[in-house]
Amino acid sequence: MASTWEKIRDFYDWAVENGDKRTDPWFLVYSPIPIIMTFIIYLLICKYGPKYMRNREPFNLKYVLLVYNFSLVAISAYIFWEFLVTSIRAKYSYLCEPVDYSNSELGLRMANVCWWFFFSKVIELMDTIFFILRKKYNQITFLHVYHHGTMIFNWWAGVKYVPGGQSFFIGLLNSFVHIVMYLYYGIAAMGPHMQKYLWWKRYLTMLQLLQFFGIAVHTSYNLFTDCDFPDGFNLFVFIYIITIIILFSNFYYKTYIQKKIKKA
Repeated sequence: MASTWEKIRDFYDWAVENGDKRTDPWFLVYSPIPIIMTFIIYLLICKYGPKYMRNREPFNLKYVLLVYNFSLVAISAYIFWEFLVTSIRAKYSYLCEPVDYSNSELGLRMANVCWWFFFSKVIELMDTIFFILRKKYNQITFLHVYHHGTMIFNWWAGVKYVPGGQSFFIGLLNSFVHIVMYLYYGIAAMGPHMQKYLWWKRYLTMLQLLQFFGIAVHTSYNLFTDCDFPDGFNLFVFIYIITIIILFSNFYYKTYIQKKIKKA
């Protein structure tokens, strides 16, 4: 038992000490413990939140959701702009780009926007809490919890070990999609009278899928080329994005194709 615990401790020490020294002092980065605790609390809320709300009326969060969703539009727009401008100024390659671990202006700027992207994923856990408080339990699917819960770990590792390089492409695409997605949610939060302007929900899902396919192609290309970016990260991202494609494709089929077949 002691030997197993020592191995776990040694691995933990190695994990926390071998990250990017520039990002280690930043909020939530040095150790995985805060993110693990955040994840555990998130799962407990997913499990016990509906039980807490069982005999309570759903909360009316219209104005909270308006502020929340449009704030995330602004945050996502900032992140997208920073990824785009920094990658252009640093002459990033869309085929192969190692991480710039230097303290140069652009190296630190890219690391900084990677942190903001990671932290936005922590903020987005509030999506689930708002669903619970409004008793919109049909929205809390396995896909929803899986995607929200794993992204905080993925991008904690990204900021800890590879803040930039190849990973910028994921943040660039995802932040753009989230501008559109939270704009949709913001309009929806205005009330039922806005539904006539939300006919493009299907196309939003298609945009999300297109994003995932783009990430899969980008990552798989670098699995078979000589690129100075950790293969382990590329392989992990590729496997992860395939699971997301499968889950989102299943959601798209059940929501837009299967229902249409049943109506016919």
